[in-house]
Amino acid sequence: MPHTHPILEQDRASQWLGIDVDRALFGDAQISMTVREEMVNGFGMAHGGIIFAFADTCFALACNDPEADRDAGPATITVASGADINFVAPAFEGQTLTAVGREVSRSGRSGIYDIRVTAGHTLIAEFRGRSRTIPKHARD
Repeated sequence: MPHTHPILEQDRASQWLGIDVDRALFGDAQISMTVREEMVNGFGMAHGGIIFAFADTCFALACNDPEADRDAGPATITVASGADINFVAPAFEGQTLTAVGREVSRSGRSGIYDIRVTAGHTLIAEFRGRSRTIPKHARD
């Protein structure tokens, strides 16, 4: 059964990536995506920026509560204050990538989350995101 997360409703980048939400719990998320032709670099591998964006979406899902007030919307949002990625193996067109994100630590307004990107049993990348919870500002 497909899942969703309210922050993806207006997330055009994640929609373009073709991300499916497999699990979305506060502090624990899993998503999947198939690498398409337009996601491949000149070496025939998935572009590192695409893999980073994919992992970053998993990070966002893990650090924002999907059960926050859906009618009024949350008073705060959690965003990245920084992130690092280590690319371990290449991914190729046609492969389905899976990202699993888990909360490592959360204290006050700051958190640390680890995201593991795989293609089948092959580790593609390890991503560590640092989060910060801030007031949600209305767009002017």
